[in-house]
Amino acid sequence: MPFTPFHMGIGIFTKSVLQGTFSLMVFGWAQIVMDIQPLVVLLTGEGHLHGFSHTYVGATLLAIFSAFSGKYLSELGLLIIGISKKSNPIKIAWWVVFLSSFIGTFSHVLLDSFMHTDVQPYYPISLENKLWGLLSIEQIHKLCLYSGLFGAGIYYLVQFYNKKR
Repeated sequence: MPFTPFHMGIGIFTKSVLQGTFSLMVFGWAQIVMDIQPLVVLLTGEGHLHGFSHTYVGATLLAIFSAFSGKYLSELGLLIIGISKKSNPIKIAWWVVFLSSFIGTFSHVLLDSFMHTDVQPYYPISLENKLWGLLSIEQIHKLCLYSGLFGAGIYYLVQFYNKKR
């Protein structure tokens, strides 16, 4: 899957369902962190394209890293874009940060397992990937795109409804 943007559809849908108990910024950061290893392989031409980072063990470690770094990066980002104010900064709860980063990394492995032949999601227990090919690339792209569009619609409807009350 091309880097990160398609993965964000799942995050937008999840945000629409979980609202304030999910951080889309932390989720997005986790997507970026997941694709650092493939980016390095593409730039250097060395290594396994979807290697350890695209296993559930690797995703667990990257989720922990994404949570600890993403909390502070996201809170800073909220200040920079003006959603949070210095006088009353938004603090993202640790449990929200960890939930968002784990959903981010695990959904990344799941989606890439359907799409890429070299993903071994259950390594070191198994080298098999029985998910590969169950969905076509077109179906995966549509799933990500439509979940993002549907999720954005739900999110804004909930926001509109809450402002009316």
